[in-house]
Amino acid sequence: MLVPESLRETFRCKVLRPLLRLLRGGVTPRRLAWSLALGIVIGINPSVGLTTFIVILLAWAFGLSQVASQIGAHSMTPIHLVLFLPFIELGVHLFHTRSLPLNRRQIEHLSRHPLRLLHNIWQWEWHALIVWGVVAAIAMPLLALYLRRALVLLMRHNKALISSRPALHE
Repeated sequence: MLVPESLRETFRCKVLRPLLRLLRGGVTPRRLAWSLALGIVIGINPSVGLTTFIVILLAWAFGLSQVASQIGAHSMTPIHLVLFLPFIELGVHLFHTRSLPLNRRQIEHLSRHPLRLLHNIWQWEWHALIVWGVVAAIAMPLLALYLRRALVLLMRHNKALISSRPALHE
């Protein structure tokens, strides 16, 4: 078994069942796919602490499912952590800015110059967001397309779950 049973059960309870409930509640696979794609793409952005707010705002603005968008965004948290530094490093490379301070001496030097530190952090973040924006513009429509196909297959294979009533403890 490649995936532990506890992880599979967590995925079923926290992701699969809520999505099936949305499908059962009348959300179309297309709208649900775009909602998930929005959440996933926003979930990997290189900013810290704004994900939930941005997802709420954009899902509302585009009339997408808040629940599905939040599921998509928050399921990306581990991937967000993995991609955070690569987005920043790619921004440093593309915009030819100072590298991130990765050793103790560099960090101590920057900590003695708070305005320079603030300027560098803003510059790294801004450039990383530009890189992420390009990736997001390409990835979101592709994700929505493939997620829609996956949701249609999920509906076909789980007709009993979609038509059944949810358990009381959910």
